[in-house]
Amino acid sequence: MQTVQLHDTLSRQLKPLQPERPDHYRMYVCGPTVYGPAHIGNFITFVRFDVLYRLLKAAGYNPLYVRNITDVDDKTIKGALESGKSLEEFTSHWTDKFQTDCRRLNLLTPDVEPRATEHIAEQLEMIQKLMDKGFAYVGGDGSVYYKVSHFKGYGKLSHFDPEALLSQSTNSAGSANLADEYERDAVADFALWKAHKDSDGPVAWDSPWGRGRPGWHLECSAMSIRYLGETFDLHGGGEDLCFPHHENEIAQSEAATGKPFARHWMHGVHLLVEGKKMSKSLGNFFTLDDLIEKGFEPMEIRLGMLGGHYRQQFNFTLGGLNAARAALGKLGRGYARLLEKAGESVEDSKAIPQSLDTPLDDFGAFTAAWDAIRKDLNTPAALGALHTGLKAALAANSGDAQRDLQAFRKLLAVLGLEVQPETDKAPASEVPAEIQQLAERRWQAKKDRDFATADSLRNELQQAGWTVVDQKDGFELKANT
Repeated sequence: MQTVQLHDTLSRQLKPLQPERPDHYRMYVCGPTVYGPAHIGNFITFVRFDVLYRLLKAAGYNPLYVRNITDVDDKTIKGALESGKSLEEFTSHWTDKFQTDCRRLNLLTPDVEPRATEHIAEQLEMIQKLMDKGFAYVGGDGSVYYKVSHFKGYGKLSHFDPEALLSQSTNSAGSANLADEYERDAVADFALWKAHKDSDGPVAWDSPWGRGRPGWHLECSAMSIRYLGETFDLHGGGEDLCFPHHENEIAQSEAATGKPFARHWMHGVHLLVEGKKMSKSLGNFFTLDDLIEKGFEPMEIRLGMLGGHYRQQFNFTLGGLNAARAALGKLGRGYARLLEKAGESVEDSKAIPQSLDTPLDDFGAFTAAWDAIRKDLNTPAALGALHTGLKAALAANSGDAQRDLQAFRKLLAVLGLEVQPETDKAPASEVPAEIQQLAERRWQAKKDRDFATADSLRNELQQAGWTVVDQKDGFELKANT
């Protein structure tokens, strides 16, 4: 096993991942709520954890990956009622859509993908344990609540002051907050079991405390313990889940079992889109279908998502996708040359599947890329080192070509990039409209002698994968390859 290091949200330290059991590295990731198509903000999280899953396979951790489906909450119930469909029919449609998009982005299927509605029994069992231990109570509305004040470690993951939360008895609206998701000014106690109300329609299950449905936070605790055990190796998700969702998972899980819940916590920072928070009103809210309709391939989108480190704010742009397109072409042409150097044909290479599980001890010219991905999942550094390593491999002694070829393939598999060897010279790139507009703005700024703006726009074009070449009466754009 080759060690992988990740930042741990709980300890705020970079720590080596060490499996508690020798048979599997057990990881759980909070999956989608299936009430509509997932957007690119959702998918960048799932792509990051897919790379981690692939890396753990390649490094010899033998991971067991569980990612849940949230198919019962306020949003799914509302969507089902508005559509006139049953909850199962409504959520199955959007679950299928999510899984289709995952395949298009080349995400590996988790080992287990449980649905909340299929694990009601486990959730009721956990509530009963919490009731028996005095951590839960039935409220005046018939719902069952977790008593946060009884759990001394509350706030340890998000480093949130529990005293500020526990001093509140009502939310900012002056009443108890029954929603599955709530702001920080919500009351401390959260619902484990929500008593049925008219707005839930036919969605309800029997319980010792009356008909109702589970609260949002409960499902992940019940399902992760069901498939990974009372203590497992890693729990992750987007940064928005750290508080309150993951904080509540810790509280209810550790109170029920008396054991530590997850040994390592990983959270990815949300992205910006074209420099702003994603919003439909701003026109920068994209699903995978939206980007494909704009002419981008799923592999270009995946590579574009890997351009930022998971713990740093990342600006996802259409210009960046053009740069990803150029980078894929460059990798493809380098791949073809490396195949030739190693004595393999392009046709033969197509029959060789990407292998994650086959051990590889020597990464040769690509050692820096392998080290970068193993140190806090640094995908941008790994991608840079992949290009540098390819250049070095092509310049190295032919006797090392087969070793370097295996390493190159292994790293593509870890990143989940399907790169096709390109033997012919790439065709001239058609300049996208937004790139042309940037270049014209830069040319006008130069004519106006606003050189600071002109230089800034030149840098922006460069980052998007384009070089601008000034001429006497205009300019020419060239794709960086």
